[in-house]
Amino acid sequence: MAPLQLDSNLLLLSVVLVVSCFAIVRNVWSRHNRSLPPSPPALPIIGNLHQLGRNHYHRNLQALARRHGPLFLLRLGSVPTLVVSSASVAEEVLRAQDHVFCGRPPQRTARGLLYDCRDVAFSPYGERWRQLRRIAAVRLLSAKRVDSFRALREQEVASFLDRIRSAAANCGGKRRPPGGVNMSELLVGLTYAVISRAAFGNKLGGMEPGAVRAMMRETSDLLETIAVGDVFPRLRWVDWATGLDARIERAAGKLDAVLEGALREHEKGGGDGEAGDLLDDLLSAVKEGGAGLNLDRTDVKGLIADLFLAGTDTTSNTMEWTMAELVKNPDEMEKAQAEVRQVVGQHGSVVTEEKLSAMTRLQAAMKEALRLHPPVPMLVPREVVHDTKLRGYDIPAKTRVLVNAWAIGRDDRSWGEDAGAFRPERFVRDAAGIDYGGKDLRFIPFGAGRRGCPGVGFATRLAELALANMLYHFDWELPDGQDVDSFEVVESSGISAGLKCPLTLVPKPLRA
Repeated sequence: MAPLQLDSNLLLLSVVLVVSCFAIVRNVWSRHNRSLPPSPPALPIIGNLHQLGRNHYHRNLQALARRHGPLFLLRLGSVPTLVVSSASVAEEVLRAQDHVFCGRPPQRTARGLLYDCRDVAFSPYGERWRQLRRIAAVRLLSAKRVDSFRALREQEVASFLDRIRSAAANCGGKRRPPGGVNMSELLVGLTYAVISRAAFGNKLGGMEPGAVRAMMRETSDLLETIAVGDVFPRLRWVDWATGLDARIERAAGKLDAVLEGALREHEKGGGDGEAGDLLDDLLSAVKEGGAGLNLDRTDVKGLIADLFLAGTDTTSNTMEWTMAELVKNPDEMEKAQAEVRQVVGQHGSVVTEEKLSAMTRLQAAMKEALRLHPPVPMLVPREVVHDTKLRGYDIPAKTRVLVNAWAIGRDDRSWGEDAGAFRPERFVRDAAGIDYGGKDLRFIPFGAGRRGCPGVGFATRLAELALANMLYHFDWELPDGQDVDSFEVVESSGISAGLKCPLTLVPKPLRA
């Protein structure tokens, strides 16, 4: 009688079955023995993705926080995600344990567009990130370097005012365009012009400024896209099948062409009489080396791309929201405008930067607008570097972290029962104690901790200067006799949320 023989496929199947059962039991046992934060019920496969909704994720997460508390856990696809919705929890995450919550999750679009995340914003935490951050903070965006661009800002703001005057001249009589002047478009144009000149000077490698601006807009839109592979890592092929990978590749090619062209133009040198720009600074850093720096051409392109992508929409949106809220609240507009005109004087021709420090009401109005409308409502996602404890809960490594700055800025426990109202007086009372850099964790429009935005000084200086000039030189009205009660201040969708509809106003030049 022949001996029994076990089929090799059956043996393999048995081994797989035993290993799978062991893994399931170990996972269940591990979960049972861990104390995880509260979590809303999840659906099979998709987890809590359906509870994010299609738009305005920050609003939906605020609603979940009201039911589950300021610290709760979601499962977005197969990815555990911690949501922080109060200043007290943010204090622990962004300050007490900042060294643990400082990672960046691998985002598909950022990897494809930004040289495998060789930039500051999306780079994984480590020595290379520390080098890039140091260069951005010390060589590119230090207070001294920001000061050096003062003449550039004042020139571009003066041109911006001329464009408003030209548009205002057409806002009367038969030539008046329906709806007044599109201020959103003018504010984006101003921000782009300042950042472009600061980064590249006038050396764009032969590229038209309009084409560069359109390409940056396309890149920014892609960065706001959540790839299927980001929430279902095993389904990365879906991004290829839907064409997302191809879109990323095309946009990355356009971005690289612009940056390479600018690099070649700068490497020629050249004596056009312009002061050094930020790209010159970076090329010098690469050439000098030393001090532990190990930069190459790709790092330079990643850093410059960050300036545009992180700076353009956020800065223009800050100005847009501040003007929208002032128009919606005419009493606050009157106070801020009276202060600006008093500081500058009745016969001043231009508002200069040294006068901004005396404009406390204007600064308070901008801070209040940022409290209600932070440039990135949920900040850029973080990732837990290693297992830790937070408020008695176990937080595993690789957990993603969403800090809902929008909800924190509207928290009744921090700001009172009128937290959703525009009240600049909050910041007039404590002008020095609440800054833009996250000193007070109730107010984190630009993040906080080591992952806070290094370009805060650059953005806020331009925004304050432009707003002060707008309030000094013009009175502002809504178009077509619209009253403030019918003027809707509604946000768009997206990572950097501006107004849903363009800010359309009628500027009336101040009579000398």
